[in-house]
This record gives sequence, C-alpha cells and structure tokens, in this order.
Amino acid sequence: MTQWEKLRQLPAVYRQQLHELYDRDALPMDVRHYLSAWIEKQEWQRAARDHDLAMVLFQVLLENLDIQHSRFVQEESFLLQHNIRRYKQNFQRYLDDPCGLASTILWFLEKEKEILQSADLAEQVQFLCVEQEAMEMDSQQDMERKMAGLRNEVQCMEHTMICLEEQQDEFDFKFQTHKMEAVVDEPMKKEQMKVLQSLVNRLNDCRKSTLSDLNKLLDRAEELIDLLVKKELVEWQRRQQKACIGAPDNVCLDHLEKWFTCMAVCLFQVREFLSKLDELVGKVSYDNDPIKAQKPALQRRADTLLKDLLKSSFVVETQPSMPQGKGSLVLRTNVQFSVKTRLLVKFVEQNHIMKVNVSVDREVPQIKGYRRFNVLGTKSKALNMAESQSGGMVADFRHLTLKEQKSGGAGKGGSDISLSVTEELHVINFDTVFDLKGLSVELQASSLPVVIISNSSQQQSAWASVLWFNMLSLDTKDVKFFANCPAATWPQFGEVLSWQFLSATKRGLNDDQLEMIALRLFGKQRDYDNCKVAWSKFSKENSPDTFWVWFDGILVMVKTYLEQLWRDGLIMGFVSKGKEKSLLKKKQRGTFLLRFSESVIGGITFSWVEYDMIGEPSIKTVQPFTKVDLNQIPFHEIIRNFQILESDNIPENPLLYLYPNTPKDEAFGKYYSDKTGDNSPYIKYIKTKLMFVSKENTLEAWSPMPSDMAQGEGLEPINGLCGEAAEQNGDPHPLNSPRDSPLQTFHPDPMLSGSDAGPQDLLMYLNNPNLLADLDHSVMLEDDQVLPDFSLQEFNCLAPQTCGSIFQ
Repeated sequence: MTQWEKLRQLPAVYRQQLHELYDRDALPMDVRHYLSAWIEKQEWQRAARDHDLAMVLFQVLLENLDIQHSRFVQEESFLLQHNIRRYKQNFQRYLDDPCGLASTILWFLEKEKEILQSADLAEQVQFLCVEQEAMEMDSQQDMERKMAGLRNEVQCMEHTMICLEEQQDEFDFKFQTHKMEAVVDEPMKKEQMKVLQSLVNRLNDCRKSTLSDLNKLLDRAEELIDLLVKKELVEWQRRQQKACIGAPDNVCLDHLEKWFTCMAVCLFQVREFLSKLDELVGKVSYDNDPIKAQKPALQRRADTLLKDLLKSSFVVETQPSMPQGKGSLVLRTNVQFSVKTRLLVKFVEQNHIMKVNVSVDREVPQIKGYRRFNVLGTKSKALNMAESQSGGMVADFRHLTLKEQKSGGAGKGGSDISLSVTEELHVINFDTVFDLKGLSVELQASSLPVVIISNSSQQQSAWASVLWFNMLSLDTKDVKFFANCPAATWPQFGEVLSWQFLSATKRGLNDDQLEMIALRLFGKQRDYDNCKVAWSKFSKENSPDTFWVWFDGILVMVKTYLEQLWRDGLIMGFVSKGKEKSLLKKKQRGTFLLRFSESVIGGITFSWVEYDMIGEPSIKTVQPFTKVDLNQIPFHEIIRNFQILESDNIPENPLLYLYPNTPKDEAFGKYYSDKTGDNSPYIKYIKTKLMFVSKENTLEAWSPMPSDMAQGEGLEPINGLCGEAAEQNGDPHPLNSPRDSPLQTFHPDPMLSGSDAGPQDLLMYLNNPNLLADLDHSVMLEDDQVLPDFSLQEFNCLAPQTCGSIFQ
C-alpha cells in the first residue's frame, strides 16, 4: 500500500491534518493524488542536492502532467483539465531551480510521514489501553443500569407517596363528614364506622407498604453507595496514583460526579419522602401507627447514607505539583505549587457557597526529626463551576507555597524512627462544610503523600520516593511508609520503568529492553517474575551508584536530546554488550545499533560490525556521548559525520545500516541539517568542517570482549579496559595511555602536510577535542589549505566533543 493510500484511510482527524497540509499552492493535492505512485518512487532527497537528477525529475513531472491532462480530455472532465493545465504552468517557475522543487516535494512527503506516525502512535496507545477501556466500559454500563434502576424506584416511590396522601385525604374527608353529620340512627352509625374502619385499615396497610418500600429503596441505595465508594472511587484513586507516576490511566471524574450526584439527589428525595410522612402523621394518626414506630430509624439511616456519600465525594482532582517540577507530589519550599479539589456531588445551589481551606499535616506522626511546615498564599477558595472545563464543583489553588517552621516540638515523640528528607512524607489537607436543605456535613480531603525538598539537588531522590510509594502502597495516608519499606516485584517494577519513558517520550519500553534491565539487576534468570528489588538498591539518598541514578540519567538524556529518535524506534537503548555482539555478528558489515551506556551516567554509544580478511566478525564500540556532547551537536549529526581513519589514513564512515538492515541515511535522513561546512550551525569559531575521527591502528589497542560475552549474555564490566568502562579504571583519555604502544609510534600523517601542528597535537584533539580552546588554530585544517596527496572536500569534523576511542 502506498503512503498516499494509507493517508486516505486514516481517521477523520488525521485526514483533516492532511487537508490543512495541502491547503497551499506549493504542491496541489490533485497532483499529489494522481501522480502518487510515481512521486513516492523517486529519490527526492538526492535530487534536492543533485541538479542534474532534479532536472530529469522536473521534466518527467511535466510529462506526467501532460499524460494526466490527456486522460481528462478523453473523460471530458473539463474542470480537471483546466486545473492540471494551470498546475503545469505554475511548476514552470522551477525551470531554473529544479532542486527547489525536489526540496518542496520532499518536505511534503516528510510531513505526510509525520501524520502517519502520529496516527500510528495513537493507535498503539489505544491498543495498550483497549482491554482496560473495555473493562471500564462494562463497569460503567453496569453502573449506569443500576443508577437508572434506582432513579426508577425513586419515581415509583414518588407515585406511592401521592397515592398514600390521596388515600389519607379520602379517609380524613369521610371522618370529618361523619363527625359533622352526628348521625343518630344507630345501625347507620355502625355502618359508617365500619366503612371508616375499613378506610383506616387500608390506610394502615398502605403506610406499612410505603415504609417497606422506603426500606427497600434505602437497601438499594446502600448497595450502590458501597459499590460507588468502596469500588469505583477506590479504583479511581488507584488509577490516579499510577497516573501520577506515568501510567496512561484514565482519571476523568465526570462519570463519578454523575453517579455521586445521582445518589445524592435520590437520597435527598428520600429525606423529602420522610418529611412528607411527618406531615401526614401530623394530620392523621392512630394507635399503633407504623410511621411513628419506623420513621425515626429510616430517617437516621437515610441521613447516615447521605453523609457517608458526601464525605466520600470531596476529593483531590489534581495532585500538588510545581510548574517546573519533575513530576507531581514533589514540592520545594518557597516555590509555588498548585492543587485542585472537587466535590463530586454537584448542586447548582452550592456554587460559590462552600469555602475550602488548606492546611498541611493534620496529624503529625511520631518520627524523629519530622519537619513541620506552614502553608502560605491563598489558603481559602470557594468551590465553583467556572474553573472546571466540565463544569464541576472545583476549588483550584494555584498560588500556594510551603515554609518550614524554624523550631518546635515536631517529631520529638518516643519513636526511634528516623527518615531522610526525601523519605519523609507529608499530606496536604482540605476542609469544607456542605450545608443544604437542613443537612450540614463537614468534609475533608487529603492529597497523596508529598515529598518536600529545599534544594533542586534533592529532586531526583524525591521523585524516586514518589515512584516507590505510589507503586507499592494502597494506603494513601501512610506517611511512615519508608520506615518499613517493602520490596517491589519485577513485574511491578518493570511496568513503572516503562511508564517513565511512556510519559516522558510517548514511547515505553518493550519486552527486550525490560529483559536487559532485569538482567542488569538480577543476573541471568530463567524467570524474573519472582525476583524482587529492594528500596535501598533502587535509590538511597546521597548514593551515586544506585539503579535509579543510572536509569534517570538515561531518561533525562533521552527526553532532552533524543526524544524523536527514541519515539521513532531508532534507539535500541537497553541492550547488554553480550546481546549486542550476538545481534551484530550475524549482520552485514557496517550494521550498527544505538545503546545506552551501562557505566557512564546519561551516556549513549553506538557499536558496529566489521569483518577481517578471513570473514570473522569484530564488534567496534565508541566511547559514550553524554549531555556535554549532545548539548553541542545533535546525535544524528554525530552519526552522520562519524568517521575512522582506515589504512593509508583514508577517512571512512563505518556506520552503514541501522540494525537490522535499514540504510543509515534512510533511518536518520529526515533529521539531518541541510547546512554543512561554512554554514553549519554547530561551527561557531573556525571555518572548518568537523567530524569525529579515530585512527584505525587504535582499534586493536584494546583487549577483546571477555569470553563470557560471546554467548550474548554478559553484562558490561564495571572495571577493566573493556568497552566503555575503560575510563572507569583511572584512564580518562585511553588513547593517550602509555600502555598502548601503537599510540607512541606515531608516523606523520600526509593529510597534515603543510600544517604546523605536530602529530601528538592531533592525537590530543581526537581524544579530547575539548582542549581545542587551548590549541593553536593551526592544529585544524583551514578551508583554503592546500593538501598535496588527499582532497579534503568531504573531510568532516564535529564541533569540540569528547569523541572518545574506538574499541572492542
């Protein structure tokens, strides 16, 4: 199926994006449609740089338009004939700039791919959530049916109350008439009394039946409240917990608000029914009146159910978060944060009436050194419908801050429990009063536990605490959680790790990537489901070598510098060196993959396969690139320009095919900068085209991979001159190491003839280009420098980076 056919089959929202894309004259949609197959087969990327090819494609395009025009003539499509003729005339302006036309068509094709990728990503997310959504839909439909049944019973009870009142009025009328007539005839008097007694008996039976129906109605209401409060609300709270740490869960409250409001309306009607019974008893009563006997218990029960419902209906819709924070539930002293509360029982009469007040730590735990805080800012707001997109009753606090109390008796109880700052949990509390139709109820809500820091350096550890708590704790008020912290099972832990990438980059971790992480944590296991991760191994404050420090360093790097590459699936990322070798050694020369460093925090590297004279594969790996490098040059430009010096000092880019077999330029071409050389945005000071270069004779200066790596199962070593961890052995610039004799017997490079720079200066640059500022510019090759033996038109060097060594 062609790209154009795929676009035409997309949902309406994406087809609208396509219409907006072609709502311009640069490339008419008619031309794209009728010439779609031909357009997609041409090499527009090469034509954008190759004038001759661009001219050929330009001429063929015009010929195709002529052919299409002839078809419309035969079909007598007058309007289409006119349009095609006009489009051809418009394209004539590219006669002197055919490369411009190629660039224009290429731009449109790339934009189409972005639309397809967006649709594909949305489909993947929908597929991941489809099972959960199906279960939620079934649950919602079941609850809707039960709510409809309750509303129907209330309507029936309303009719019953009307019938009861009419029956009582009939009895009352006849009884009053009987008293006024003062009948003397005894037989007639007895007959009338007999009729009145029959009416009283019927009224009594009707009252008993009404009370029984009210009791059944309250039974149904109690059942639904249990379902609503103990199941639906609890499940929403758990989804909110998981959503706070990245899960793609639905936390919309609209359905719950609808159900809570429905329940409250029904219970208020029951209270009105009970008030009506009081009114009826006030008019007519008799001995053993069932209303007098049963109504007080029904009243207490109805009020209790309604109060329980109201108390559960006050929730924190949006958990506390700082605008620039890493995530919600991490707050910093003296920095503003926001939080939103919502009342799920929506009555228009309460709009702007109920005031919500904020406090922190209503109950102080007995923890040694437990800090106390004051809430500053606008601490009281009214619940209103104006600040909610759905029209819900919300109080949106946007300008709150926390200030630590200087001193006090906080945390000086008899407990010996002591927690670090980022293990100390606090709760933000909210109070309000619901007062309507004679019912007054105090309502309280509380946030999920928050971690309060005083310095941005604590942010990473604080977020680790938030992850751990919300992954494992179902008790949302357990501020002593870290005093006896449980371990996490691998299925729980792996899922949360995937959520971190999903929420940050819209692409989570696949099974292979998770398996590599499990291998790093537990070593080789047949089944990881029963493996557990301890809190101390995951993250401990002020510990530089915990798992979370390593993982979060990768996450930050990907989010900051590599998000699009990761989202497009170009980065394999989490793969061990052993697995890497087993994958690459079966592939053609120049096949490479991108993976995250296991020993350098926030590092990414690439490895490729080469073959020696007898056909034996050899895996080469470059020293990891970190934010210092990626902050100066995009990673795709590093991949694009990376070269090594083969024998005879001929530079060659060894990266040819992204694993498994995608040509490099096809995989990364859309990210390339069109500006190179003098116009490169990455060269600020020297008019030189830069690239990463390594000497081929350094490739053998490193010991091979350990034999246990050969089976594809080994993890990257922490020590030893192997792989990217070489710098961990106290040798920050391994190529300059005196242990590597090939680097000490340097022969003059013919490429540097005419330069004043010595060979050792070049080696220093290749291994630590950041020293560039301290070197004379003659170390670099100037644009106008004449080289006797080799043309440097294609010689590229990247801007000052830690290019690192090449090693196995």
